[in-house]
Amino acid sequence: MTSTEWSTELLDLDAYLRRIAHPRVGPSAENLRSLHAAHVRAIPFENADVILGTHPGVGLDAIQAKLVGRQRGGYCYEHALLFAAALERLGFEVERRMARVQPHRSGPRTHMVLLVRVDGQEFQADVGFGAGVLYPMPLKDGVVVDQAGWEHQLTSDGELWTLSKRTADGWVPLHASSAEPQRLIDYEVAHHYVATHPHSPFSTKLVVMRLSDGVSRRLVGDELTTEYADGRTESRQVSRNELGTVLADLDVILTDEELAQLGNQR
Repeated sequence: MTSTEWSTELLDLDAYLRRIAHPRVGPSAENLRSLHAAHVRAIPFENADVILGTHPGVGLDAIQAKLVGRQRGGYCYEHALLFAAALERLGFEVERRMARVQPHRSGPRTHMVLLVRVDGQEFQADVGFGAGVLYPMPLKDGVVVDQAGWEHQLTSDGELWTLSKRTADGWVPLHASSAEPQRLIDYEVAHHYVATHPHSPFSTKLVVMRLSDGVSRRLVGDELTTEYADGRTESRQVSRNELGTVLADLDVILTDEELAQLGNQR
C-alpha cells in the first residue's frame, strides 16, 4: 500500500494531535495505547451526516475536514482511516483490514480495524467500533484486555481473529477480521452499503456512542441508554426540544439547520 493511495500526506498531523490533546510521540507500544485512548475519548462515534444525507465520503481530506476541522465525529471508516494516517506519520507500521460484524450471526463484513506493528509486537487497533474499545488489543490468542471496565478477548482460528466481549451470558463475538489486504475502494464500497442500504443499522436511525471509564453512553434514534461497568443500565427517551443539548453532551455539535433537519426526521 502506498501513501498516495491512502493520502496520508494530506493529514495535518499537528491539528489532529491538538484535536485529541496528545503530544507528538515516536512509535512504541506505550504510545500506541496512549494515542488510541486519546482518540476514542476525544472524537465521538456518530452518523448524523448519514441521516442528513450529507456524508462527505471516506477520503482522508473529507474525514480531516469533518473530524478535525469541524471537530465532529464519524463512524468506523472515518475513525480508522484518520487514525491509520496519523500512526503512519508518527512512524508506526499499519495494515488496514476489514472485519465481519457479529460473525456468529452471519453479519456483514463492514467494519474497519487496523493491525499495528511496533516494538516487535502486533496489535489490533479499533478506534471506531461504536466507541467500545479504548485500548489496542495485543494480537495474541486468548488475550483479555479491560476496556474501560468491560473485558474484551481476542481469539484466533488460523489467520481469523475474533474480538469478543464478556457479558452476563459469557463471551459474545463482536467482529472477526482476517489478514486479507484492503484497498481504499473496499472501504468506499462498504461505506456505500452502511450509509444507504435499508437494512444497515446506520442508514435509518441517528446513532451516537461515547465511552469513558466505567460508563458507556449511546443514543439510538430517540432513546438514550447509559450502561455502567457494574451492570447498571439507565434508559430514557429524548424529546425533539432537548436533542441539541443531549448531542452536545455527547460532544456532537451540529448547526441549527442540521438540528432542525434531524428533528423533522424523528
